[in-house]
Amino acid sequence: MNLEQRKGETLRDNYVNKVVAFKDLETRFPLEKRKLRIVLCHGVFDVVHPGHLRHLVYAKSQADLLIVSITPDAFIKKGVYRPHFPQNLRALNLAALEMVDFVVIDQHETPVNLIKKLRPNLFAKGSEYGTLANPKTAEEVNALEGYGGRILFTPGDVVFSSTNLIQEKGGEFPLRIRDIVDAEDISRNLVLDSIENLNARVLVVGDTIVDRIVSCVSIGGQTKTPTLSIRQESSTDFVGGAAIVASHLSAAGASVKFLSVVGEDAEAKFVERQLENNGVESLLLRDESRPTTLKQVFESQGYRLLKVDTLDNRPIEEKLSTRIESEIANQYYDIIVFSDFRHGMFIKSRIASWVRNVRTSAMKVADSQVASRWGNITEFQEFDLVTPNEKEARFALGDQESTVANLALAIRRASNSKVAFLKLGDKGMLAVDRTSNEQLGVFPVPAMTKDVVDAVGSGDALLAYGLLSLYKSKDYRIAGIVGSAAGALACENLGNVPIGREKVSAKLKEIL
Repeated sequence: MNLEQRKGETLRDNYVNKVVAFKDLETRFPLEKRKLRIVLCHGVFDVVHPGHLRHLVYAKSQADLLIVSITPDAFIKKGVYRPHFPQNLRALNLAALEMVDFVVIDQHETPVNLIKKLRPNLFAKGSEYGTLANPKTAEEVNALEGYGGRILFTPGDVVFSSTNLIQEKGGEFPLRIRDIVDAEDISRNLVLDSIENLNARVLVVGDTIVDRIVSCVSIGGQTKTPTLSIRQESSTDFVGGAAIVASHLSAAGASVKFLSVVGEDAEAKFVERQLENNGVESLLLRDESRPTTLKQVFESQGYRLLKVDTLDNRPIEEKLSTRIESEIANQYYDIIVFSDFRHGMFIKSRIASWVRNVRTSAMKVADSQVASRWGNITEFQEFDLVTPNEKEARFALGDQESTVANLALAIRRASNSKVAFLKLGDKGMLAVDRTSNEQLGVFPVPAMTKDVVDAVGSGDALLAYGLLSLYKSKDYRIAGIVGSAAGALACENLGNVPIGREKVSAKLKEIL
């Protein structure tokens, strides 16, 4: 049953009328016409537990209307990955409770401004806060006394803690994409349509990598030294780096050209053949002084034993950089992707010059994968989309402490991008655009992978499908969903292989 067929049955359909915008409070509850007593409760309500229910039931018994306000995502500091549930879904969860008359997502870090704006008769707090010596409580009491309101401490017969419950469960509470789509009122058909009939012309500029998986069998170790002895059984090569981004884009239906620097070796010839097979037009510049980047992984029975890289991370020669700039200026494309794996193509002093030569009408996308090397996504300024992971964003901002919601907002601002995807690995991703802020929150997309076989390269599939969906739909939330579905499919394959549009479409139909 799809979302349209479930109309009238979803959480949003039934309870969104109970969620009141902060700006509309004075209109909905005008003080001069008020005849009903109002009690206000405030909290995070990330996981609603029996203590919350008792608190809310008692509060409602003391007045005519119970209004519950929640702290917005950006002001929650109970853990880097909190809140577990985004603010719109938390609001709907509370609205579904019978004793709750209205819910409001606060616009501030504390409820003091809300108290002054709404002027409830009572402000209810749990018994665990039952001391006026608490600085936060004292501030709230001062706001209440300013107009004649009073504080109410509810009985504490059962006290629970959302934070403790989440810690005891290891933070593992199921968050389904259907719940998020429902809370945000996103059309399933628009999501599916965003990857249909994709005829965009895309130029991918980035580092070429060949990923080689060497399958081995362990035959013991040396008796005198701690040396592992293995027997090689097979070896399989895959195009990787920016080359697989180009291949994913082609598999999605785009017309793709790939501009890169490679060596004069067997690996370069392999890349050229594979790109041709994947429907990608190669614009490979040869550099005899450096090898094509080769990353070999030796594995046995699903375990990775050793990784050996053959590469040269020196900056490319000036003449090659100039040729790349010329191609960027002269090629025809609707979208350009700078896919930087930090293997020498992207020189800090030349990035701005390359960007100046991008076609004026083109959508600009950047991905800068730091891994164990230096790189900074904020070097790509005023792009339409940037896609760092958490480590890359924290590195770029020098920020080890912010919650991921604030980190996503901060990296978008720092890069001046229209849209930013913050990739969080097995925790999913967060999507933000220029309208996203501390009050409106961020758009979370939970991980969709059923069975992780090989997570390497999932971000490349996410990037490819996310940018194409964004190009067509113009909706960063839809693009985040589509990209995450493609990334999940990539995790279910051994090695980097292009993900076809039909598979992504089937995945989206399954999860939505």
